[in-house]
Amino acid sequence: MADRFRGFLPVVIDVETAGFNPRTDALLEIAAVTLTMDENGYLMIDQSYDANVDPFPGANLEQSALDFTGIDPHDPERNALPEEEALEQIFKPIRKSIKSHGCKRAVLVGHNASFDHGFVTNAADRAGIKRNPFHPFSTFDTVSLAGLAYGQTVLAKACNMAGIDFDGKQAHSALYDTVKTAELFCAIVNTWKDMGGWDMVLATRGYQ
Repeated sequence: MADRFRGFLPVVIDVETAGFNPRTDALLEIAAVTLTMDENGYLMIDQSYDANVDPFPGANLEQSALDFTGIDPHDPERNALPEEEALEQIFKPIRKSIKSHGCKRAVLVGHNASFDHGFVTNAADRAGIKRNPFHPFSTFDTVSLAGLAYGQTVLAKACNMAGIDFDGKQAHSALYDTVKTAELFCAIVNTWKDMGGWDMVLATRGYQ
């Protein structure tokens, strides 16, 4: 795994938020899926983690965003955690996975990855978390990858083209969208391998 992505461990992230501005709008849900590789070099899902998040003090809550996600930030049954606790609940197993795979750092994989990366980075900064496991600016964006591989950029449509089941009724749950994004990313990477693309890369590196 460490050799495949130049020392980075791909970790799929999805967030649900109360707006589009990561500096002012609340982070409400975060989910992560770590990936691993089988003995034949195929990428696959390893573990998943998720947490509901309390809006940080003074956070903006756009009603249109709440209507879209269906999240009630003040519902006690959410069992939401403060940002610092929620992020550490996600970051701790990611750090362990990085170490176990012999990698140096995680790289965020997301559908519109810059959106998720912005909210994770800003939340980590607010919480004073110094050991953010993610690369500070590099990401893998499944929007671009799916556009290249399948001619589709919408997650549901890209999954359909890849032969991945997608239930629109479960969409906009951070965990569900993260799992589907992970399945899509694995499908694209593994298809590239099956087409001989990775063998070509290895050959240029002198491994074959």
